[in-house]
Amino acid sequence: MTSAASKIRFKAKLLRPAEHAKGEAWSFLILPKDASAKLPTRGMTTVEGSINGHPFRATLEPDGRKSHWLKVSRKLRQAAGAEVGEVVALQVLSVEKEPEPRVPRDLHKALADAPAARAVWSSITPVARRDWIHWIISAKQLDTRARRIRNACAMLAAGKRRVCCFDRSGYYSQSFRAPKAAD
Repeated sequence: MTSAASKIRFKAKLLRPAEHAKGEAWSFLILPKDASAKLPTRGMTTVEGSINGHPFRATLEPDGRKSHWLKVSRKLRQAAGAEVGEVVALQVLSVEKEPEPRVPRDLHKALADAPAARAVWSSITPVARRDWIHWIISAKQLDTRARRIRNACAMLAAGKRRVCCFDRSGYYSQSFRAPKAAD
């Protein structure tokens, strides 16, 4: 982390997702709204930081309520000496350059078969690529996903650099949500 003035410091409670209430797989926390408001975007954003002094790098996801949430792996939680239910101290700083997203196989294959779409894909930012990927993988049905991949390739080939009407915060479309916490 570089600038002390731009670090965002806060505390948050580690929660267990309801879907894994009995397991030890992972936990999560929701950033306080005032901490989240200091981030550069309401959408996904990558940060470097520390939890209880232990460093990490992760992508915060929007929670659909104008804040963000952080998935905390069991390994990170153990390294930070934290247990689910405890309040942990965090500090985060947005990274200067967003990392490249992992391209799903089906999209990768479709782009390989569509040179014009692939050319535009290569020229857009990692954040724009991440938005396209999220729009595709958020489909609930396989045929919807396949249709979105075809449409994405057609739109990219036509020069479209951003997915239309994509609410990166999830606030209006409810496309993003933090996991439901176990009781």
